[in-house]
Amino acid sequence: MDLILWRHAEAEDAEPGMSDLERELTVKGLKQARRMGQWLDSQLPDSCRILCSPAVRTLQTAEALGRKFKIHTDLAPGADATDIIKAANWPGNKDAVLVVGHQPTLGQLASLLMTGDDMEWDIRKASAWWFSQRDPGNAMSVYLKAVMAADLVVK
Repeated sequence: MDLILWRHAEAEDAEPGMSDLERELTVKGLKQARRMGQWLDSQLPDSCRILCSPAVRTLQTAEALGRKFKIHTDLAPGADATDIIKAANWPGNKDAVLVVGHQPTLGQLASLLMTGDDMEWDIRKASAWWFSQRDPGNAMSVYLKAVMAADLVVK
């Protein structure tokens, strides 16, 4: 199984009285999402399931991919790594799963997958970390297949 973690692109700061879920992408964020979405679309298998946090900034990021996605409330800001594992059915899912989400949760999950420990790793905005498992059922066979930042995607 492949599990791809995609952090939302650059978002506006929250204005007074605005819910964190309402924050939208900046102009720069829209460009980042479009570039990374094009790269991911060229790499992801057609059968890839896409799960997205209900926050506006993650929805806008996922929309840049141009594929259907499912909003999953367990991926909202404040979720923990185990929420993502459960939502993605890792490692039991046969299809690749792309999760569009937030820090610090995505970084915590990345560290958990790579080291077995829940640490505070930073995943840059609009970046994707692609994990794969060589041997289903063997947690020690997980490896980092790719890391891509939006500013490295060739137009």
